Formats: sequence, structure tokens, C-alpha cells
Amino acid sequence: MKDTLGVLLAGGAGERLYPLTRDRAKPAVTFGGNYRIIDVTLSNCLNSDLRKIYILTQYKALSLNRHIREGWSSVVARELGEFIEILPPMKRVSDNWYLGTADAVYQNIYSIGSEQPKHVLILSGDHIYKMNYQRMLDQHVLSGADVTLATILIDPGETHHFGVMDVDREGRIVGFEEKPRTTRLRSPHHPEMVSGSMGVYLFNTDVLLPVLLKDAEDPNSSHDFGKDILPRILGQYKIYSYNFIDENHKEALYWRDVGTLEAYYEANMDLVAVSPVFNLYDKDWPIRTHQRNYPPAKFVFGEPGRTGMAIDSIVCPGCIVSGGAVRNSVLSPDVRVNSYTEVDSSIIFSHVNVGRHCRIRNAIIDRDVHIPEGTVIGFDPEEDARNYLVTETGITVVTRDYSLFESPVPVDYFTSE
Repeated sequence: MKDTLGVLLAGGAGERLYPLTRDRAKPAVTFGGNYRIIDVTLSNCLNSDLRKIYILTQYKALSLNRHIREGWSSVVARELGEFIEILPPMKRVSDNWYLGTADAVYQNIYSIGSEQPKHVLILSGDHIYKMNYQRMLDQHVLSGADVTLATILIDPGETHHFGVMDVDREGRIVGFEEKPRTTRLRSPHHPEMVSGSMGVYLFNTDVLLPVLLKDAEDPNSSHDFGKDILPRILGQYKIYSYNFIDENHKEALYWRDVGTLEAYYEANMDLVAVSPVFNLYDKDWPIRTHQRNYPPAKFVFGEPGRTGMAIDSIVCPGCIVSGGAVRNSVLSPDVRVNSYTEVDSSIIFSHVNVGRHCRIRNAIIDRDVHIPEGTVIGFDPEEDARNYLVTETGITVVTRDYSLFESPVPVDYFTSE
């Protein structure tokens, strides 16, 4: 890994995760209470001993930049040439902002070249999974590949969410389709499944740079790895598939794209089971982050009908459950749930106060929201839709801009995001 540079794409606008991305970049959205989405990929990098990382940012990156600076910049050894560096658009080789995933990397071609890596590992900042990139690099070198793509077996009915590949029995990719509605492609070793791209690309640098330069000169390109780069170079280079090996160590492989509200909600709900689908408590593969100094979580009152408790839930430091009941939920730091209130199957971001006698279920509550006494959310979709955003699957998303709520700006508003 010393000769490998990681390039983490974290500049997407995140429209499908709106309104959670209204004020923040998608990789900076809270995950699992304590974490940000980007922490999972960065933890994979450190656990794989990848310690030279560029993070390409663009939209609404203030809180993401602050999180990286406070929580990640100090974990690598600068004197050993290690770094986790944020690269915003600098327009060094173009007058445009990032036009696509490939263009984002191309616009930082001088920064990549200055490190002189043998390999460049391109990653996405909005996926939840555990993967040892060293294993992928080992296969890449042994196979003599020019490019290696991480793949996961998917059901043929899910191909419209993925780039899918035609892989021969030796593991070489001989065909590529970007998010087809239907496909005849099948895995050679699992004929009932299809090989889907995980958005993890490992390039030899001497292959990547000329390919990016050629793509940048093409006026008809959308400058995207999946749509343009990979289909174009098939047959020109040795491109191999790396079958995903899950460090999560569960029966089913775990990889989630949390780019939609439904997928984001389900990934958080995966965490609260007795035996969590995605294990945050794995000491062999730790997920790290930056945590502020909050006091311990507290649960008070034990009288009938007014018992402070949380069942099958994640409750972060600084939370006070004061005579309320929390079930199957994720409470981020500094949340208060007051007496006679019930919270079920919900995700609550930091600095939220839930008043007395509230009933909340199947909801995502954004940070700094004050929910007035007696509020009911998640029981009447038509009523909820008048005040909040309600997804097709019935998840209610509450943000600070809804007139029903008091939204006082806390003292630490500009430093706590």
C-alpha cells in the first residue's frame, strides 16, 4: 500500500438524499449516531494500511471539511509521507466544476502525479461496507492487471442500480453495461447472479493518467467512470474483477449504497438488532470517527407510564431519555426525549429536543429540531405530508425549516455540525 494512492470521491450533490443534504455534503450525513457516512470508507482505508488519501469535495463541504480536519488529519504520520488531504475544485486544468467522477479525478491529475504512485485506488464516500483493499491490490498485482474492479454478486432484478459486468472464468472483464433495466449477463461461477460494480476501481497509474487525458478531450463524454471510461477501455487493457470479500463476517455479504432516503434509513436500522447486520462493535475491524466530549447517556424516571428506557436502540453520549420510551431507534449525541413520549424505528440527529407526550415512528429527525409537546409523526401519512417530506415507503423526514417547529439557533450551531 505504500505505492498506492487513495482517491475518495466525496463531491456529489446528493439530490436523492435531500433534504438531509440541503445543508451538508452527502458523505457528511450522520450514520449510526456517532459517525458520518464517510467514516466507513476512511476506516476501511486505515484498516487496509492505505495511508495516502485525497478526498475530493465540492458541494456544501464545510461540515465535511471540519470533520476530516478534527477527526482524521491527526491519525496519519506526516513525517512518514502519510496524509489525508482535502482537495476542493481548483480549476487548474479546466474552467468547470467537477463534471463527473472521471472529471473529478482528472482535474486533480497534477496532485496525483506529484505523489508518483504505482497504483491509484478510486473510492466512493457514500457506501457502507467493510473491505480490505490490500487483498484487492494483491490480486491486482498477481494477475498482471491494468485495472481491477471490485464486484459483488447481485440479483438480476437489481441491475438497474449497478454497472454490471461480463466476467470470464479467469476473472477478466470482457463486457460492461451501465445500469441496464434487464441484462443477459450472468456470473460464470454463479449463473443465477450478476456481477455488479461496487464503485471501487484500482488503476495502474500509467494507465489511468492517459485514459483521463483522452476522456477530457472528448466533447461527447459525460466524464464518468461507469458510463464512459470503463466501456471505452475494454479490450485495450487487462481489466479484472475482484470478488468482494466481506470483513463484516456475516452469512450474507454486506454492501449498501446509502444514496437514497430509503437505503439510508434501512442501513441505520440494520445497526440496532441484537445481532446487528453491520457490526460496529467488531474490534478486528474498527470504525473510527471524531467524537466530541459529551457526558454519558442518562435514563431517568421509573414510575408506571413514565419510564426512561431504550430497547434495541443505539443511544449516543449526551442523550437524556427523561421518562420517555425509545425502541428500535438511533439517537445521535445530545438528544433529549421527554416524559410520556414514545420514539419507535426512527433516526434522530444531534441537538434534538422531543417534547412531552409525543409519538414518533418511522421518522428521520434532522439536527437542531425542537419538537413541540404532543406532536404525532409517522401515524397519518396524509397529515404528515402537509408538514414534512414523506417518502413513498412512509418514512417521514423532519428538518428545521418546517414552520410547525421552533428552530432556535444554538450557541454552538456553527461549530457542532
